[in-house]
Amino acid sequence: MSAADTTTPAKAPPPRPAPPPAAAARPRGRRTPGAGATPWLLLAPCLLILALVMAYPLVRLVTLSFQKFGQPQLWGFQPADWVGFANFSAVLGDGEFWAVVLRTVVLAGGSVLATMVGGMAVALLLRRVSGWLRTLINIVLVVGWGMPVIVATTVFKWLFDSDYGVLNALLSKVPGVGMIGHNWFASGPEGLTVIMLLVVWGAVPFVVITLGAGLTQVPRELEEAARLDGAGAWGVFRYVTLPVLKPIVVMLTTLSVIWDMGVFPQVFVMRGGHPEADFQVLNTYSYDRAFVVDDYAQGSAIALVTVVLLLGVVAVYMRQMLKIGEVE
Repeated sequence: MSAADTTTPAKAPPPRPAPPPAAAARPRGRRTPGAGATPWLLLAPCLLILALVMAYPLVRLVTLSFQKFGQPQLWGFQPADWVGFANFSAVLGDGEFWAVVLRTVVLAGGSVLATMVGGMAVALLLRRVSGWLRTLINIVLVVGWGMPVIVATTVFKWLFDSDYGVLNALLSKVPGVGMIGHNWFASGPEGLTVIMLLVVWGAVPFVVITLGAGLTQVPRELEEAARLDGAGAWGVFRYVTLPVLKPIVVMLTTLSVIWDMGVFPQVFVMRGGHPEADFQVLNTYSYDRAFVVDDYAQGSAIALVTVVLLLGVVAVYMRQMLKIGEVE
């Protein structure tokens, strides 16, 4: 027998065990029972409070705007008659109302522009100071922002007082400038400028803090690359910083428009509770119609028209917020 015949035959490898059956994949698109109701349950307390606080006043406002409602109706001597759109026709056909609308738009537009430009400038400058100084300035901004509007208005009223105003005294120290006794509210443009400064002063801290937080998300690498490519300070801001901050800038601008269109205490307190015709804005005009002229129906109609005007701004704000949510 040869050596080849005595070789042990090779054994076949044992069969591999069959893999375990794959777990059945959970069908997609199926929600856990009750999952859709959970957000509504969590929102229910807030929605209930909003309904209690806002629903009745809004319904009452709409109701009054379609009625004849004055002092006799308020005290119950006469019933409130339904007059349809007569109040709106009287308001929209009044030239004084459109003058007030124009004044409100100008005041709000100037305030928003100054707030955004000033807030952006301060936020950019804060990036160039040391950490402790930045913290100190932010604390000062928060304190200023938290100051009640009535207190801030009273301070500004004292600063621009014609007899004892600090600003007049300081300006009078400039050679050739005599501002002692100057009345800043003798004309509408000067008085509205003072009110605009007050509005901007109260709004800038929020804008600065928000933009400062947004600037921390701007990549330093992109700014350095832009500088290496020859871009100056304006080019870096325009092509690198501003595109990153665009969602925040749009949101802040829209909110500022809504807030500045609703200015009331700044004008009301600054003019001692009786704003002259040159200082009337939509909210004070509606208040005067309702509580000075005692025509609550027309005051409600003016307020409702103001709400309708602001709905367009609110729609833009909600659209931008949804866009930001889709990007995230």
